[in-house]
Amino acid sequence: MAAIDLEVKYIAHLARLELTPAEEEKFGAQLGSILEYIEKLKQAEVTGVEPTAHPFPLANITRSDEIRPSLPAVDALRNAPASVNELFRVPKIIE
Repeated sequence: MAAIDLEVKYIAHLARLELTPAEEEKFGAQLGSILEYIEKLKQAEVTGVEPTAHPFPLANITRSDEIRPSLPAVDALRNAPASVNELFRVPKIIE
């Protein structure tokens, strides 16, 4: 258990967290439980199982790219508060 306590302190240091001794004990117990579960998962029989990121195939549901006429600049700028040379005029942000 001392190794897990050191891991909790190290992770807390990396995360710039100040833990109380009670929190260190609590998180140490939780980390121990997680590591025990991982050890159980390592014992699972997975021969013949293909590695996968998703159990079902993913498909893109967006429409296909098609060339279409775009909105004319005059129409796009109709409600703009300010425009210059058929472009939107916006306040200067960077000096």
